[in-house]
Amino acid sequence: RRNEQGKIIGVVGIGQDITGRIAQEREYSKLIDTANAPIFGVDTEGKVNVWNQCAMRLVGYSTEEVMGHSLVQEFITDDFKTAVQAVLDQALRGDETANFEFPLITKAGARIEVLLNATTRRDEHGNVIGVVGIGQ
Repeated sequence: RRNEQGKIIGVVGIGQDITGRIAQEREYSKLIDTANAPIFGVDTEGKVNVWNQCAMRLVGYSTEEVMGHSLVQEFITDDFKTAVQAVLDQALRGDETANFEFPLITKAGARIEVLLNATTRRDEHGNVIGVVGIGQ
């Protein structure tokens, strides 16, 4: 804030109470983490940023082992990397996919088939921030 001569005389700030939004986000995170379906998320670069408990049990990798790693390059079988990347790319453009079947590689090296719904994730301004996948 400045006076008539242009000298700085103070600061004006505007705040907003976001307590409710934070509580809602925590509840949402808890719901995802404890769901009975494998749920994973990737950012716009395809790096894992959501990995729930069911995905962990199904695939055998802990959250710490997958976070920040490329889903397609590290956890998808070679014969499906192109197709899975295409599904993720479509979701990043807002074109969501339902009932896409693909194999994941478990930590033990086994191949398991997953039926996936890929949904675009957006921030509070509507900008695409990644993809969330819910499997069965």
